Amino acid sequence: MCEADDFGGFAHARARLTRRRFGQMALGAGLSAALPKLGFGADTKGQDVDIKTPAGVCDAYFVHPAKGKHPGVLIWPDILGLRPAFKEMAARLAGAGYAVLVVNPFYRTQRAPTAPEHFNFDDPVARAKVMALKDTLTPETAQADAQAFVSFIDQQSATDTKRKVGTMGYCMGGPLVMRTAATLPDRVGAAATFHGGGLATDKPDSPHLLIPKMKAQYLVAIAANDDEKDPAAKDTLRKAFDAAKLPAEIEVYKGTKHGWCPTDSPVYDHDSAEKAWARMLVLFKHALA
Repeated sequence: MCEADDFGGFAHARARLTRRRFGQMALGAGLSAALPKLGFGADTKGQDVDIKTPAGVCDAYFVHPAKGKHPGVLIWPDILGLRPAFKEMAARLAGAGYAVLVVNPFYRTQRAPTAPEHFNFDDPVARAKVMALKDTLTPETAQADAQAFVSFIDQQSATDTKRKVGTMGYCMGGPLVMRTAATLPDRVGAAATFHGGGLATDKPDSPHLLIPKMKAQYLVAIAANDDEKDPAAKDTLRKAFDAAKLPAEIEVYKGTKHGWCPTDSPVYDHDSAEKAWARMLVLFKHALA
């Protein structure tokens, strides 16, 4: 479960893509053409929103079924930030019956987009820029943001506040998911991470050390190449969840590369991404009661 080295895997995979394959996965026309396959359910309403936080104003996207009240879900995107692919993922989840907020985690520095549409992972300047954005986030900013974002969700008329909130995150969003669950243990009932980076480290602020503070049930979907780099991480997580007596489905997805879940990723793996999405829906249906 790597962080800085994630870009290496992205870059090598991107170089192997044919022009046609990359075009199919890119934002814009290629992504739009693929959207009918996502399988939306209920009619949804979505809009760009601004959320006041102690640190300023966060730009985000909130989407929910057109009728009724539904469990809230907070999505933390990967290092490339809030963008069309994540708005589409939020809309898909809303179609399954959830009130979904996906945020720009870098709002303290700049509004979205925070990375170019066709990000070049081989460009050292571009890479340095997004890493600098990531470095502005700390455990303290995560805690403050989690409180502000879940509060926003709970204030919306489409949210059923009698039911628990879920949270999910990708890449660097994985640790943010864990910090959200630890910050609001009585509110967060389900949490899912997808190719999360740095969930279990040897640092004193490692996210896995927060597990005793959580009450959420978990899905941890691990990229195969992340597991190859750090095979002990999954065992550390299992031991921590077991000690806390928290249900956690922890699985290495065979053949996947870090970043395989977002539809605009150069290493997007449709079948494995759909499997992970289905497991998340099972978790949310069970735990957000």
